[in-house]
Amino acid sequence: MGQKINPLGFRLGTTQGHHSLWFAQPKNYSEGLQEDQKIRDCIKNYVQKNMRISSSVEGIARIEIQKRIDLIQVIIYIGFQKLLLENRPRKIEELQMNVQKKLNCVNRKLNIAITRIANPYGNPNILAEFIAGQLKNRVSFRKAMKKAIELTEQSDTKGIQVQIAGRIDGKEIARVEWIREGRVPLQTIGAKIDYCSYTVRTIYGVLGIKIWIFVDEE
Repeated sequence: MGQKINPLGFRLGTTQGHHSLWFAQPKNYSEGLQEDQKIRDCIKNYVQKNMRISSSVEGIARIEIQKRIDLIQVIIYIGFQKLLLENRPRKIEELQMNVQKKLNCVNRKLNIAITRIANPYGNPNILAEFIAGQLKNRVSFRKAMKKAIELTEQSDTKGIQVQIAGRIDGKEIARVEWIREGRVPLQTIGAKIDYCSYTVRTIYGVLGIKIWIFVDEE
């Protein structure tokens, strides 16, 4: 099999759970999946538009969606106290209106809640955004990787692996560079591993960032 499986999919039902919880008949499944993607895209776009310009990190760790017959419950796990939380009720109402318009859901209520996570840099999505920001500012990739690992070590994780692929530093030939710190047991089902794959558009072309973070062992 090699190591080409998503660590979350590998551990579903044992140590980790889905980010979307709902049930659909096989013929309606694709609609539900597209609806989830629309919700996630809409939230990310809204946060990007309303973000302070000084920081390139959106700070969304993950978006969990739970669907019932008459209710869609969306929980946004956010890393930093951003603009979205400044005058909280008004912003959340505005976000709810945006998502409802996009979804065009008439007979279902939409409810959005925001939860702050304790260690933002212990989350691969936020870390990938940080690295992407550094690469766009033409910081050398090795420096960006090392800085990301330093930030993760402060947030009490057991191990991290970062991989960047593409035309790194604008070289003619695309290559893959990676760095690991601590333990990252990808084959162990009992190990809780957070994973994310993120694309960043630079002036040389598209780079792919993959991050595995070993959180804890059950």
